[in-house]
Amino acid sequence: MEEAIVHRILLAEDDDELAALLAEYLRLEGYDCEAVRDGDAALARALAEDFHALVLDVMMPGLNGFEVLRRLRARKDMPVIMLTARGEDMDRVVGLEIGADEYLPKPCHPRVLAAHLRAVLRRSDSAAPRGTAPDPLELGGVRLHRRAHRVNVDGREVELTGAEFRLLEILMDAAGQAVAKEVLSERGLNRRLLAYDRSVDMHISNLRRKLGGYPDGAPRIRTLRNGGYLFAAPA
Repeated sequence: MEEAIVHRILLAEDDDELAALLAEYLRLEGYDCEAVRDGDAALARALAEDFHALVLDVMMPGLNGFEVLRRLRARKDMPVIMLTARGEDMDRVVGLEIGADEYLPKPCHPRVLAAHLRAVLRRSDSAAPRGTAPDPLELGGVRLHRRAHRVNVDGREVELTGAEFRLLEILMDAAGQAVAKEVLSERGLNRRLLAYDRSVDMHISNLRRKLGGYPDGAPRIRTLRNGGYLFAAPA
């Protein structure tokens, strides 16, 4: 019988009382949880150790949560849930745009956080390549390394956020076929697509910019009239 995975969680929260409450609850849920109190420590620990997910407060001493996430995404891919006490829509947009997997308002009930952690970890665990899936996946000058979470375009390596990588993988797996935004949101961002939700569109826009087009000017990712997207093979 295979031994169950004990997920290691890094919790970055400067409120001592809340950090203690969340960490204790996550440990009771079976997680190996380590807590740090500032952004600099969060970034250092996330880069130095192999955590399965990071729970990251936006407002912390030292580096704020956005800067921690930005620097982390440039070097490492891991699920990140951001917490904020401000509840501003723009904070949520910025966090998701630079690669957060989930965004929860504070005060956050421990059971809610645990539920979101289970969701992002399920997605992360299931993202491991199946034996029949090609790795790397290569099409139209784009080479996607599933296990290494790296992408090369025409021989140059490009840096993608976790969300961008997952969306590109979904589109390349279905190359030449339309993928609805609802599917991209549920499989790539791990949440239902809501009315006026532009998260998928923002990530696709960033992907297009980073991937560039084909030599003839045609885009690698096309927008479809029905609201979906398609990874187009070169002519």
